[in-house]
Amino acid sequence: MFFDAILHPHRSLGRTGFRVLMAAVVVMNLIVAGIFVAHGAWPVVPFCGVDVLALWLAFRVSYRSARQYERVCLTEAALTVQRVHWKVPERRWSFHPYWLRITHNEPADHDRRGQAGQVTLSSHGQSVGVGSFLSPDERSAFARALDDALRSWRRPHSHRPPCPPTPAA
Repeated sequence: MFFDAILHPHRSLGRTGFRVLMAAVVVMNLIVAGIFVAHGAWPVVPFCGVDVLALWLAFRVSYRSARQYERVCLTEAALTVQRVHWKVPERRWSFHPYWLRITHNEPADHDRRGQAGQVTLSSHGQSVGVGSFLSPDERSAFARALDDALRSWRRPHSHRPPCPPTPAA
């Protein structure tokens, strides 16, 4: 195997941090609720729990989406891309490494509001973008590492069959 990378979206808050944050939010809400009850405004108390619930649900969605990943694997025979997302069925693409072209594009610094950059793998009219959820530096490092692996794959080896002809269009 020449290259095997599993790309995951970054989550800055781990499980322990999440528990600490939720505990702090619950304690703060209990204090605020106590103050309102002490002043006779007990109808406000249920709303103190709504923000805790909303925060918990937002993190639940975030952690669920973090289960997605992309796997890029370069073997003797093919480069395969596997995309796993929690909402949609798994997808796979396969390319012959000899004909594969890697394109790495990043939006200009002044145009960061547009589409995120990505690494595009293409060959014979088929293409797939990978790493759109990575940071620009991570995408650059990934593109360089994959390009190095492809260069290594393309070096002549006695045990590799010759390059197949270009498919008829």
